Amino acid sequence: MGPSATRWATFVDCSALLPENPAIVIAHEIRAYHMSAIAIRQLGMHFAGAADPVLCDVSFTLAPAENLSLLGPSGCGKTTLLRLLMGLQHPTAGSIDVAAALLGSMSYVFQEPRLVPWRSCLENVLLPLELTGKNDDQGRELALALLQQCGLTERLQHFPGQLSGGMQMRVALARALVTEPKLVLLDEPFAALDERSRFRMQDLLLELRVQLGLQYIFVTHSIAEAVYLGDRILLLDARGRVRDWRRIQFPARDQSVKQTPVFNDLVQAYSELFASMEGETDSEEQ
Repeated sequence: MGPSATRWATFVDCSALLPENPAIVIAHEIRAYHMSAIAIRQLGMHFAGAADPVLCDVSFTLAPAENLSLLGPSGCGKTTLLRLLMGLQHPTAGSIDVAAALLGSMSYVFQEPRLVPWRSCLENVLLPLELTGKNDDQGRELALALLQQCGLTERLQHFPGQLSGGMQMRVALARALVTEPKLVLLDEPFAALDERSRFRMQDLLLELRVQLGLQYIFVTHSIAEAVYLGDRILLLDARGRVRDWRRIQFPARDQSVKQTPVFNDLVQAYSELFASMEGETDSEEQ
């Protein structure tokens, strides 16, 4: 089916879980395939020798400029979904359609910084440009600008072992952005950071989103982080099925929004949904 074809994705409607508040808008609508940046239809992934699939009948669409938080318990297929989007693996069922503008313009941020220990902060950021033959003056200027935006101007010649965990993750983020990707896939990049560093990295990502026009898909186990960073949230259950899909809107996004009743009611709603899923899993295993 070519990109001009019109297809429709259907979503699980869990709107009753949300408090009634105009600051949050539920995604009741069905989106046309041709308007989406990413369209995933009836996606499945079953590894050879495994008793059950990792992903099962996953369908959703993501519009241009929409940022997705991918939420779910451990082992539900979140990282697998990122790898499928990146083309590192191929699904065993269903399809993934990515807009032409995004093809070949993605980058990946891992759970760990994965910096080269014998290269300086600046040299680590320049590495993708060296590998693609684009390490010219323009690329170097972009690398320096990104490191400045990440608050690392004074650390350019420091090696990874001389940086804190939060600083190392900022270097990894700058490295992912130096090729000017249209879509960034982030696999729990802030999970190992302390709370204050995690909050700073969340705000940095939101700032870069505005400054650079980033679109991202962000995997996390943290409900609060998912709500804070996502324009949409996709929740997978323990069996890799779509359990909840919704749109989130706040008048503004900064750390103060986490103190509002709207934000905390939504986090509570997701906590209750997680508890419900855990109960269902226990019942299925008995």
